[in-house]
Amino acid sequence: MTLLTALPDTDRYHLTGNGHLHSAFAVTELANASIGAVGQELARLVEAMNLTPSAPEITVDQRLASLWFGYSFRPEGWELPDLWDDIAGVYEAKEGWIRLHTNLPHHRKAALRVIGCPGTREAVADAVNHWKADGLESEIAASGGVAAAMRSRADWKMHPQGRSVAKEPLIHWTSPAPVKLRDRVEATVARPLAGLRVLDLTRVLAGPVSTRTLAGFGADVLRIDPPGWDEPGVITDISLGKSMAALNLTKSSDRQVFEALLTQADVLVHGYRPGALDGLGYGAETRRQFAPNTVEVQLNAYGWTGPWAARRGFDSLVQMSAGIADAGRDWAGTEKPHPLPVQALDHATGYLMAAAVLSALTAAAQGEAVPQARLSLARTAELLAGMEKSAEGPEITGPVDSDYAPDIEATSWGPGRRLAAPLRLSGIAMRWETAATSCGSASPAWT
Repeated sequence: MTLLTALPDTDRYHLTGNGHLHSAFAVTELANASIGAVGQELARLVEAMNLTPSAPEITVDQRLASLWFGYSFRPEGWELPDLWDDIAGVYEAKEGWIRLHTNLPHHRKAALRVIGCPGTREAVADAVNHWKADGLESEIAASGGVAAAMRSRADWKMHPQGRSVAKEPLIHWTSPAPVKLRDRVEATVARPLAGLRVLDLTRVLAGPVSTRTLAGFGADVLRIDPPGWDEPGVITDISLGKSMAALNLTKSSDRQVFEALLTQADVLVHGYRPGALDGLGYGAETRRQFAPNTVEVQLNAYGWTGPWAARRGFDSLVQMSAGIADAGRDWAGTEKPHPLPVQALDHATGYLMAAAVLSALTAAAQGEAVPQARLSLARTAELLAGMEKSAEGPEITGPVDSDYAPDIEATSWGPGRRLAAPLRLSGIAMRWETAATSCGSASPAWT
């Protein structure tokens, strides 16, 4: 079998552009390679589908790849809401440092309930200063919140979760089974994923990046959220090219709709923690019964083995746990934790998830048994920590006008411009046919 298991060698794609993101880690190199992995696996797929006599050439624009690891959309004549809750961020504890992630209301409530103070930054800073960082981390996690104490790389390597994650493969292929692909008469060299139905059950940020990438090559992506769900400031970036619908999976009528969608899906991408879908009645065996010919890719934060496999987490928290923020502090010569310049774990994992989908589709097209793929932010952190820096050129500090595509994108919130695509394949265009739209704005149906 030839399933994707690692980043592609640099000779598998051409690099254009230059510059680098200023970091202790090889962030630009990771951007190039993870986006290059998408190109490599798409090239293999179009060849397996007999859409082209040979694999097309792949080109990654280094500057644009780095910029897409940031925010891809710029509003014209209006402003995006703040990405962060007012008490989210890094705090000094009695022993060590801790990052609180409070963007979601229930995570904010859990943190404040444990810390026991009013919801102002000053009150939180004062209260956290009486806690040990790792003790507060444990209490918030047990209360249903999300937080991470800062650890060094050495501490993480000795931590039970760090040791478990280090033993996991970058992409864990598991439970192989025969998959018969639907005929997609819409598929062409220019739009090789046209007609591919992708059921998206993901939230901020890696999962949505993966499905946004698939939409860029023609896939029909349908994202399902709970009614009333929103991710202010983020949705504009990652709902590009998707239909955004809502279903309540505790209601019988909505479950019937969801099951019909799952039965018709070619790809299922989800970011639920281990056991969460089982709790909704959609465990692995049930999903297989509903959708035996569906390719499945899933992710979580802290890996699929070890004591933290079911722990909630986000990119910024995994950076704290895995020693990246501490190594950045040493590199920058600062007292506080120093994170990556972008949420590189999210973005790289998202592109690798998209590449895993394409790899699995290629295996199916070649008549091979197709396993499910599992990825995690923590395992991507290990990948990044082991990469060498090689990118040259000026520091990339942010996009300029020439980095954006010329067309105006009419989103649900207002007009703006999107970064030009970072990936090109000969004869294949990466473009999105619909603008970014708000959560719950579409019907739960395939287009």
